[in-house]
Amino acid sequence: MTEQYRSEAGEQRSGPVLTTIEASHDGQRIDNFLLTALKGVPKSHIYRLLRKGQVRVNKGRIKPLYRLKTGDIVRIPPLALPQPRDEQRPPTGLCERLQRSILLEDDDLLVINKPAGIAVHGGSGIPFGVIEVLRFLRTDCPELALVHRLDRQTSGCLLLAKRRPVLLQLHELLRSGMMTKHYDTLLMGRWQGGAQSIEMSVQKSRSSSGESRVQVDAEGQVALSLFSPRQCFDDCSLMDVRIDTGRMHQIRVHAAHVNHPVAGDDKYGDFEFNRQMRRHKLKRMFLHARHVEFTLPDSGRHIVIEAPLDPALQRVLDSLNGKVEGK
Repeated sequence: MTEQYRSEAGEQRSGPVLTTIEASHDGQRIDNFLLTALKGVPKSHIYRLLRKGQVRVNKGRIKPLYRLKTGDIVRIPPLALPQPRDEQRPPTGLCERLQRSILLEDDDLLVINKPAGIAVHGGSGIPFGVIEVLRFLRTDCPELALVHRLDRQTSGCLLLAKRRPVLLQLHELLRSGMMTKHYDTLLMGRWQGGAQSIEMSVQKSRSSSGESRVQVDAEGQVALSLFSPRQCFDDCSLMDVRIDTGRMHQIRVHAAHVNHPVAGDDKYGDFEFNRQMRRHKLKRMFLHARHVEFTLPDSGRHIVIEAPLDPALQRVLDSLNGKVEGK
């Protein structure tokens, strides 16, 4: 996208660039467009350029939330880019782990069974998340983007789109509730009363320390979760949860609000229950995105994806069922 050259000082620079927006980027926010187009430039620097008006659209200043239109002319100012360094490459082990996690890949989609403990994107001291690693591995897919997100400690189906038109289709499916998503989770206590629909609005807030939290709030965003019991143990319950909305921490907050917090949840969970579950070898939050199903409107392709349960979580269930390893 940009012409690059080296200055006498040796750093890599790019001259001012005028880019005409194509139809595939119509409706995209300017900040997201720049984050993809200017790989290697820190996010903070991109937002600084926008605040200072150094990025122009049709010769005028715009805000970071401005949505591009087909035919817009974007001017990107000269940038000083750091020299590529070996340490900026994702670790080989992480690349191999995510490569092995791929469940489906074609010209439109890349779907992985995200391992627990890996963030979906870098930031806040995390140099590489799923998106950074997969963009590194798929240099032929410059538009590769996350369709949705999973918490760092949540495993399971994570969708990425290789082309912006497909991304927009999938976002519309999510907004309209036409994408079916099921999770496996282990909750504190014995669930009573069969399947229950929990519809409670949630609101995101940030503490003075910068920590993000979500709470039930009538003034927040509508959130709907359907909890169905799969197996009940003495002091916990294995549940299937279908979510019709995709709010941050939705399942965890809904479960905690009805006094059945997710096992291993160190933000909304129960400390004593989590301690008890460690006796059953639970070392992470028990939340797994098991199933995703949808139909792409343009092609009519019906896609069903199942992500096998993390073996670490299966060992917890085996322990609760009284199974002994090696027998």
